[in-house]
This record gives sequence, structure tokens and C-alpha cells, in this order.
Amino acid sequence: MTELLDAPATAARLPYAELVRELIAVLHDSVARVPPRLVQALPGGSSLFVMPAFDASVAITKLITFTPRNVGTKTPTIQGDVVVFDVETGRRRLVLDGPTVTARRTAAVSLLAAQWLAPNTSGPLLVVGAGAQGRAHLEAFAQWGVQEVLIHSRSEASAHVLASFAREIGLHAEVVFDADAALARCPLVVTCTPANGVVLRALPRADAFIAAVGAFTPKMIELDPVVTQHVARTGRIVVDTRDADHEAGDLLQAGIDVPSLPALRDIDAAAARIAGPVLFKSCGWAGWDLAAARTALRCG
Repeated sequence: MTELLDAPATAARLPYAELVRELIAVLHDSVARVPPRLVQALPGGSSLFVMPAFDASVAITKLITFTPRNVGTKTPTIQGDVVVFDVETGRRRLVLDGPTVTARRTAAVSLLAAQWLAPNTSGPLLVVGAGAQGRAHLEAFAQWGVQEVLIHSRSEASAHVLASFAREIGLHAEVVFDADAALARCPLVVTCTPANGVVLRALPRADAFIAAVGAFTPKMIELDPVVTQHVARTGRIVVDTRDADHEAGDLLQAGIDVPSLPALRDIDAAAARIAGPVLFKSCGWAGWDLAAARTALRCG
């Protein structure tokens, strides 16, 4: 019988430590395949995403809508499901809540990149954006040992809600009104906004790790091109997958030669850290959803 999991049940099946381990396993799975995702524009500015992936035993499709006009309302910007099938029998095994999978696997990918690449892992963590991705990243990095978080959002009310949640899970949390000024205090940075405009213009610390996750189309942007170009000159830029070659708005708008950049699959974690700031550009990939499905099956 197919298990239909709502958002809390899906989250319970995706503990961050287990999810990170499965992300690494998918990166090194020679059988796993991820066909190109379909992004279909819809009337009114929304998009329909169809994202398949499979390995030797599991096949998944994430079917979600992205509706930018829902930002700031009670209706989520991302809605949909991840359907998980058994390859041998074709049986549908799980239906996972799509927004929960998206938030948690994205945060887990940022956490994995920080574990492999961050020059300074001590914190504080600056979170720019106080929506579902901001909460997921805060949770993930808290479980890694970060104890202090600074939160910035264009919505002051949303920032205070996330700060209250951070305190509930034992973090020291502060709402900041100038994200650029906060960069000087924070070696760990996550930008997870709707990416409809630049949110960081100041140059990061020399020991900074920035995970930019909001922009996943060529027209979206969170980082000023000057910031991106500075990191390219003085440190390192890493993308999540080769899909970023044509999707990473932050990099493309800064004139970066994205295909020349390493992806997570190319990184030797044992020797990954270098001098200078690090920018990790995440655009999303159905392989991460496959890792989430595998985690949910194992943790059931």
C-alpha cells in the first residue's frame, strides 16, 4: 500500500545527517540517472516543474509548481509532491510532500558543501531570507553545531518569526536590518530569497562561505555581480551540478564562465579547502530528490 506523507511526516523521514550521507551516495552512484527537468511556463508567471530521476531500485518524479506571486501570502510559492516507485515491480511506494523535500534536501546540499568547502565553520551564520528555505537552512546548520544566527529579511515580521524559532531550538538569534554590514561578522552565509533582486552588495570576509540558493534561472539574482566577480578572483566558486551552467543567474549575470567551474561531484572533500572566500551556487537537481526518496525509504 502506498504511503502518503504530509509535510510533518515527510520531514520526520528526512533527518539532515542521514540526508547528507545519501546525497554523497547519489553523487557516487554509477547507476543513478537524472534526465533534464521540464520547466513549463504557466499563465500568470508561474512554472510547472517535472523532475525525474532513478537508480537501480528506485524511480522518482517530483511534480511541483513555483508561483512567485505567492511570496508574502499564506499560500506557499512551491506546491506539489514527490512520487517514489519501485523499479522492479513498478509499484508506487511513497508520495512525499514536495515543498518539504525541496526545503530539506536543498538545505542538506548547502550543509554538505559547507562541510567540504567552508574555510571557517565556527559561525555565526547569516541567513538572508526568512521563508521555508531560511528555516530549513537554519535547522540544518544548527544540527551541524552552529550556535549563533543573524537573520535578515525584507519582511521584518518574518525575520522575527524565524528568530523566535531559532531560539526555541537553542540558538542565539538576532534580527539584523543591514545584511551587508552583517557580512563582516559572519563566515557562514546563506541567501535563500525569492531572488527577484540583489540582496548582498558588500564583499564577504576572506574566510567566508556563501551558499546562494535562491536564484535558479538565468534571470534571477541575489548577489551583486561585483561580489561574485570578487570571489572568482580571490577564492573559489563551486556549483551543485552541471545544470547550473545554464541556470545560475547569479553567475551568468556576473559574466562568469560557469562550465569551467567545479561541481560538487568534482570535489575531493579531503583536500577541498583553499584560501579565500567560497561561493557555492545551488540551482537544484532531481538527483537530490532521489537522495531524499532513498532516505525516506530507509528511515521509514
